[in-house]
Amino acid sequence: MITVASIGKASRATDSAGTEVPDVLPVDVETISESTEAVLSMQMATSTRKDMDVSLPEIVGHLNLLLGEDLGADQDEEVQELFRKGYRLIDLRNRPTVETPSFGAFIYLRDAADVTRRLLWIYAQRHGLGAP
Repeated sequence: MITVASIGKASRATDSAGTEVPDVLPVDVETISESTEAVLSMQMATSTRKDMDVSLPEIVGHLNLLLGEDLGADQDEEVQELFRKGYRLIDLRNRPTVETPSFGAFIYLRDAADVTRRLLWIYAQRHGLGAP
């Protein structure tokens, strides 16, 4: 089986006869990179709570997706720590609610985007895609 991947595209695999089989790398590096960049460029003074609330499900979804990937956490202490942080962030008890002050939601969103971005970098490196 041969796997073909590029930044921003899910890879596709082909068997020896050249027949395409289901996606092997379901992570859209370009989309996740753009989403995390948008969140990390937000500024507290110019971002509304609505902006934050709109971005939150997308970032948490990307984080959840990357936590489901084999990124070598069983062999790498740094990756293990990122996984621990990621799992703490996606835990419903730790997510912002409507009662959470805007500053708290802002910090949570930036933390989630930061961990997501760092896991994305590891994912890209492990799959030979270059830095996102």
